[in-house]
Amino acid sequence: MSTRAASWWLAWSLAGLSLAMFLANVVLFVLARSAHVPSGWDVDFSVGSMLGGTLFLAFPVVGALIASKRPDNPTGWILLADGLLWTFLGMSDYYGVYGMASPGSVPFPIVVAGLNHWLWVPAVGILGTYLLLLFPDGRLPSRRWRPLAWLSGAVIVVLSVCVVLGPEPLEHLGGARNPFGLEGQSWVEQAGFAVLPLLPLCMLASATSLVLRFRGSRGEERQQIKWIAFAASLVGLIYLVAMVASLLFPSEAWLTAGSRWWLDLLVHAALLSFATVPIAVGIAVLRYRLYAIDLIINRALVYGPLTVTLVLVYVVGVVGLQAIVRALSGQESTLAVVASTLVIAALFNPLRHSVQGLVDRHF
Repeated sequence: MSTRAASWWLAWSLAGLSLAMFLANVVLFVLARSAHVPSGWDVDFSVGSMLGGTLFLAFPVVGALIASKRPDNPTGWILLADGLLWTFLGMSDYYGVYGMASPGSVPFPIVVAGLNHWLWVPAVGILGTYLLLLFPDGRLPSRRWRPLAWLSGAVIVVLSVCVVLGPEPLEHLGGARNPFGLEGQSWVEQAGFAVLPLLPLCMLASATSLVLRFRGSRGEERQQIKWIAFAASLVGLIYLVAMVASLLFPSEAWLTAGSRWWLDLLVHAALLSFATVPIAVGIAVLRYRLYAIDLIINRALVYGPLTVTLVLVYVVGVVGLQAIVRALSGQESTLAVVASTLVIAALFNPLRHSVQGLVDRHF
């Protein structure tokens, strides 16, 4: 197998793994909703919150498009790696809740919850620094930016170590302790708070490098960069505000009952803003023929919306049918899952042909 063929298979295999974890997240969401989760855990079981994760499917889709066509450019691989991290974080949220609420239902729930506790650091850090520093040609703007690249890597590693070893309870799990934490070593958590402000500063500096690259570019390259430059500036600003708020209110439990509404809104905005980056890259790839991957994009425009539509139908069907069955019989049933699966199988081909025709007419 040639190097290009191997890269193609690896890229789309990683994208498929991200999609599989997202679908597992849907199943675990349904299972966790049916489990007896104590109200004191403050778990967000709203359908809207779970469906917000569909935006993060832009990471593996755009990443696979770029990595399969241009394996020498790190942009695609960064998006794929981040897609794996975000989908794992989404899946492990409900995995830990379901496993802790229903002991013995899934293996090692506390370990998975412990991984979920710290993997947000590389997910946020890699996206907010290296993607911005290397887009679009895969190289730094100049040698002057090498210290920032090294500093960003050091901050991500040190902050990850501090979070993973921090002796603190895990969120939304009734006070369960971090399985990897060093109990009695409070200095680890304090070191993490000391390093934390450096992450948004590195992200802002990386966004600045992209803005400067934009100002020095001409023609088509300038048009390619402008979308991600705008998205990067938006992410850096919102995340910096979120980090400042975390320092001003270190004891505030976000996204829990009784937490400040504007802090919750800020957290959601910061998380969802990350999805604007791969969307901006996708616009640059599509509109300005970046990396010359028109045919692959055509297929992505078909299967991307098709996947999202089928997932939405599945989730709405499962939740709606379970609500009806619960109202009629007072108990949960697997009928909703079975019926929704049959509907998805029946809709796949008609929807695919409709979306393909629409894309072919307008692409």
